[in-house]
Amino acid sequence: MVTSAEAVALAEFPELGRLVILRDAGWAFLPDLDDEGRVAEVRGVRAWPGSDNADAVLVRFTTDAAGLRCDGVGGVVWRREGTLTEVVDGLLALPSPGTRGAPRLVKATVPRLWTP
Repeated sequence: MVTSAEAVALAEFPELGRLVILRDAGWAFLPDLDDEGRVAEVRGVRAWPGSDNADAVLVRFTTDAAGLRCDGVGGVVWRREGTLTEVVDGLLALPSPGTRGAPRLVKATVPRLWTP
C-alpha cells in the first residue's frame, strides 16, 4: 500500500517503486534529512531471519545508490554501486544467505562506529 505522499514521489521518480518492493519484502527504511528538513538520503536494512547476515541500501538519488550484504562479523560479501534500479535489482537477485550461490567470500569490512 502506498501513501498519498509516496504516490506523489513515485509520480515524479518512478524508480522509487524499487524501494516499495524492498519495503514490502520486510526492509526497514530511515530517511536522513538535511538542515532544511528535506530528504538528503534514504538508508534501508534487512536482517535475514535465522542468519547473521544483513543487507543494506543507501540512496542519495535515483542515479546514486549503493547496496551491500554483510555477514555476522561485519564482513562485506557483496557490494554494488550504481543507479537505484541497478542496486535494488542486484539485491533482489541475491540468493538467500546459506543457500547455493549466495555470496560468502568476504571482500571488505564494514566500518565500525567510533565511540568517544
